Amino acid sequence: MEIADNITDKNNSNNGGETEENTRTKHKGKHKKDKPWDNENIDHWKIEKFDPSWNESGMLEVSSFSTLFPQYREKYLQECWPIVKGALKEHGIACELNLVEGSMSVSTTRKTRDPFIIIKARDLIKLLSRSVPAPQAIKILNDEIQCDIIKIGNLVRNKERFVKRRQHLVGPNSCTLKALEILTKCYILVQGNTVAAMGSFKGLKQVRKVVEECILNKMHPVYNIKILMMKQHLAENPALVNENWDRFLPKFKKKNVKQKKVTTKEKKPYTPFPPPQPPSKVDMQLESGEYFLADKKKQAKKWQEKQDKQAERTAENKRRREEAFVPPEEPARQDPRATDDKNDVAAIASSLKKKAKELRMQRSAEKIDAEAYIAASDKPSAKKKSKNS
Repeated sequence: MEIADNITDKNNSNNGGETEENTRTKHKGKHKKDKPWDNENIDHWKIEKFDPSWNESGMLEVSSFSTLFPQYREKYLQECWPIVKGALKEHGIACELNLVEGSMSVSTTRKTRDPFIIIKARDLIKLLSRSVPAPQAIKILNDEIQCDIIKIGNLVRNKERFVKRRQHLVGPNSCTLKALEILTKCYILVQGNTVAAMGSFKGLKQVRKVVEECILNKMHPVYNIKILMMKQHLAENPALVNENWDRFLPKFKKKNVKQKKVTTKEKKPYTPFPPPQPPSKVDMQLESGEYFLADKKKQAKKWQEKQDKQAERTAENKRRREEAFVPPEEPARQDPRATDDKNDVAAIASSLKKKAKELRMQRSAEKIDAEAYIAASDKPSAKKKSKNS
């Protein structure tokens, strides 16, 4: 009975709590109030230059970053390290170049005021290790410039394809890379398995998209450059700034290029027995009977074969040397006089034929019999007979 009374008491207390919660009024958006320091004239995306007066006490803890560099960069880093050290010293950052371990390290000091400058210093040593020149890499310390190191080595397995696509990104005489730099307003360096880029956030986003699409063979960089040029042209038009540009941008379809057919060897019928063993050198000597010859005869036979080969080679070399002294065949020249003589002979032959014909005509006229001619003239013609009848 006691247990049942306790349960009923608990249920009553729960029901009472629910009624109390229902009676409470909910105020939606009570925290969404206008702030006096926030108005429409403030540009929230603007990066203001750091003022040391914002952090006069400095850093409480020491932060440090380090990175390795390849051996071929050692000599260049030794030469340019004083410039890097001087640039970091202005911001209160200590740097160290360790040639034994092959590493660079940066750390904050008591003079450091900007808390984000250590991240910039980390990006600086990363860019130096990726073969970016020191004067260009030092620009990363500015608040307006950011960097992005794009890893492209693990996007393609085949090394030949990777090299070919990376060359597409660079282009002939680095034309494609320069065009990309102008359109995105970023510095781009293709080195090994990475692409280092420096610029604004918007430009870095465009560079990463173009690089990854090129390496993954989704779109050639030239087409992306055309799209970027079109976007830049549309952005200059104030009437189209707030409109959708999809209808103006070109759409490139991927064409299926015919690939080389892989030649597959025809599979032979399966047999459980292994193939016959090829005859060894001793077996071939046994078949020819050379194995049973004496050592002197074997040597004599080898020597004779060697002499025959040598004679063939000498004859071949002699023939090649003599080819240089064989005079080339000169083309037969046609004498223009011969053609004139042939024309003259043809003209003489035709004139002789004409004269012979005329002579025959004259002879036939002279052989006419006078008596036959007179007898033929005395006979009445057929026309006269028909008239008389």
